Amino acid sequence: MTDYTERNREHWNARTAVNAKRYDISGFKAGKITLTPIEREALGDVSGKSLLHFQCHFGLDTLSWARLGAQVTGVDFSEDAIALAERLTQETGLNARFLCSDIYELPKVLEDKFDIVFTSGGVLFWLSDLDRWAKIIAHFLKPGGIFYLQEEHPFLNVFDDDAHVTELLTRYPYFHTEEPVRIEGIFPHSDPAANQQGVEYVWSYSFSNILNALIAAGLRLDYLHEFPHGNNQRFPFMEKGEDGWWRWKNADNHIPLTFSLQATKV
Repeated sequence: MTDYTERNREHWNARTAVNAKRYDISGFKAGKITLTPIEREALGDVSGKSLLHFQCHFGLDTLSWARLGAQVTGVDFSEDAIALAERLTQETGLNARFLCSDIYELPKVLEDKFDIVFTSGGVLFWLSDLDRWAKIIAHFLKPGGIFYLQEEHPFLNVFDDDAHVTELLTRYPYFHTEEPVRIEGIFPHSDPAANQQGVEYVWSYSFSNILNALIAAGLRLDYLHEFPHGNNQRFPFMEKGEDGWWRWKNADNHIPLTFSLQATKV
């Protein structure tokens, strides 16, 4: 691992304990599915299909796919997250496999090929090399297999998302730079009472970076959708609707919050 990756791994080990208290684990154990309606509709019936989940954290979404009938493998570089995922697997009785590995090292430890590679929810800016990431996706897909991504819109990453901002202010680069952006502060979207500080290193990617990486890896883009809602309060001036999605409080703000895409290995 690079020094940046190692620091991010330490960050996510610490963040696992915070998120374990914040996420509805008890509801999941009782039968809840944590996947968004968009994700479930996009992939449809996954019964009997093999699914590889990149950057799975402690596996609630991975185990949700297992609950829907997929044969799942979840991968994350955080030892603490994978340990929790394995405990949840035992406690729920679901059939799932979890591997602790950096995505870029995964071909060294996993030989299987999959019908679906899935990743979702704030994952891309943790990656230092998007071209290599896309090639690894292609490597693990069977011919005709699909890659699915639901993610925060890349344009959002230019804005200051500090808890105290009151309006959209540009702060970070939109176009990719080799050196990451260093961010220090209280864990975002965490329990305020925890007051846990963290340091993270993230990389910016434009839409062209994302699409061109997948195309160059031999994947055919099937569709790209953009949405005016998201599944977390990325900025203080957002509000949660009755449907569970977060949106801008100012209805005149038409900046998209999330996107999804699907690509096929031809």
